[in-house]
Amino acid sequence: MKGPILVQDTLKTAGLEIDIIELQKSARTAQLAADALDTALGSIVKSLLFLADGKPALVLVAGDRRADTTRLKQLLKAKRVRIADAQRVRTETGFSIGGVPPVGHLQRLPTWIDASLGRFETVYAAAGHPRAVFAISFDDLVRVTGGRVADVT
Repeated sequence: MKGPILVQDTLKTAGLEIDIIELQKSARTAQLAADALDTALGSIVKSLLFLADGKPALVLVAGDRRADTTRLKQLLKAKRVRIADAQRVRTETGFSIGGVPPVGHLQRLPTWIDASLGRFETVYAAAGHPRAVFAISFDDLVRVTGGRVADVT
């Protein structure tokens, strides 16, 4: 699994000693991840790629919430915002849907973080593979991604 190694290296470069958790079952969806980790659905970070007037933006959303495209239009100052398809996700991030991490992408992406993730001291994000995740504090997630916290749901 190359993806988790890249994610771990990215976290280490950022000064974080975080272990990747390899799960026996798929964590391809937020619910599957929450079940596998026996944690609250809201503590799961969904890494979603949106296209704002065709330009990619990463939006990190709590597992129990849905991104609101009307709010994203305002935040991204875009006329049209839509979720990226699987091919565009892989092209922009280097990862497949179901394993997209918040870090370690092919290029730096503007990142927005759902403020509701702040409800949790620890959140869980994909680590580059559908069976790999990592635990991180909300504050470290904000720092390592360079993301802007906003109400995106």
